[in-house]
Amino acid sequence: MFDTLSEKFSDAFRSLRGKSKISEENIEETLKAVKTALLEADVNFKVVKEFVEKVKAEALGEKVLRGVEPGQQFVKIMHDQLAALMGKENEGLDVSRPPVMPILIVGLNGAGKTTFAGKLALFLRNKNKKDIYLIPADNFRPAAKDQLITHAKNLGVDYFDSDLTQSSVDIVKNGMAEAKKLNKHIAIIDTAGRLQVDEELMGQLVEVRKSLDNPEVLMVADAMTGQEAVNVAKVFHEKVGLTGVVLSKMDSDARGGAALSIRYVTGVPIKFISVGEKMKDLDPFHPDRLAKRILDMGDVLSLVEKAEEAINQDEAMGMMANLEKGKFTINDFLKQMETINRLGSFGSILKMIPGMGGALRQMGDLGPAENEMKKMKVMINSMTKKEREDTSLINASRRKRIAAGSGKTVQDVNQFMERFEQMRQMMVGMMGMMKGGGLPNLPGMGPVKGFRQAPQNQQPFGEQKEKGPKKGQFGKKYF
Repeated sequence: MFDTLSEKFSDAFRSLRGKSKISEENIEETLKAVKTALLEADVNFKVVKEFVEKVKAEALGEKVLRGVEPGQQFVKIMHDQLAALMGKENEGLDVSRPPVMPILIVGLNGAGKTTFAGKLALFLRNKNKKDIYLIPADNFRPAAKDQLITHAKNLGVDYFDSDLTQSSVDIVKNGMAEAKKLNKHIAIIDTAGRLQVDEELMGQLVEVRKSLDNPEVLMVADAMTGQEAVNVAKVFHEKVGLTGVVLSKMDSDARGGAALSIRYVTGVPIKFISVGEKMKDLDPFHPDRLAKRILDMGDVLSLVEKAEEAINQDEAMGMMANLEKGKFTINDFLKQMETINRLGSFGSILKMIPGMGGALRQMGDLGPAENEMKKMKVMINSMTKKEREDTSLINASRRKRIAAGSGKTVQDVNQFMERFEQMRQMMVGMMGMMKGGGLPNLPGMGPVKGFRQAPQNQQPFGEQKEKGPKKGQFGKKYF
């Protein structure tokens, strides 16, 4: 979503390169470019004006730290102000209220409320909140009930079989009574979409809100609608009283104005962002982390959290044990691909690595690489268990069978086997490097020039004296 904004910020900061200090003269051009970038991203003009003034005041009042370039210090100021604009830190759900905690989902038609209700149920279940109950209370769109029940069955979550002939208030009351009877702890209530200008429907929503005891009220806003999402949130908050906002379709190519404006204009925190179509594609909103992504500073914390959820520790330990024995199988490779798939798309992963935003823009579309992974998985699924464990069994006739079973050519299978063998050598070689301290002989290469292999149980380069780089070898500065 923020690719264009990130690129324009990066261009804006170039004017500060080579400057010895921050002054009003040398940041004027940068601030003008920042202001233009934010306005083009559909950020509220009042928000832009105050943001730029705060950045300018902070930058001019800041002493340049020794050893830190003015451009780097300016980026740090921008990060802090962007994070403050969006709320500084994550504000999660308060689900500690007994006996049944109601979470009321509201918003316009088509914003993604029903899908979010399912995503939230999965998110809470993964956080060990098992007593979850889904209540379909949309009596205007019958398909919404079917959709929510489908989500509930797929997720293994209990649901209320609501009578859509009743009023929305009665549905909610009956659903909450049933949740209490079943000793549920959290009730997620999906309501009908309504326009903020429809007084009758908004009045019904107010009555539903009054029937609940101290609920969380989350409005799902379509991030693609930009400033309109901010205006909608403002009206809903005034009439219903929101406790949080959820931005859907954050994986789209929208300009991001809603994410940067909504907290400032409404005072309501953004609690979640929906980053894809799958049920798992829901993230807590961390303003500081999003600010880092916008400024191409990466988001290592989110990447680590995703990795902790995606990586199966037992599988990882088993793979390490195999590698220590010099063994890396196609099954191990398949597990690696599945782990990467659970982390997200290549693009979303790379954006979390500091400095990779610009490189990602140069690389362009990563779709072909992801399609190649899918192609390899199809071929692997056409292999027998023994073939995956021992590639020496895969002779010419077996390759022909695998090609036919996967809808690929024998040449495709041959290419896959060649690539897998290269990866196997590299993985085993890396394990040897970790154990012995030397550098591996990579496939297709001899020993790395200028380095020797370290014998087992000996520190690498132990007999050589460490020398610094020659003058000018790495430019004026080096690490």
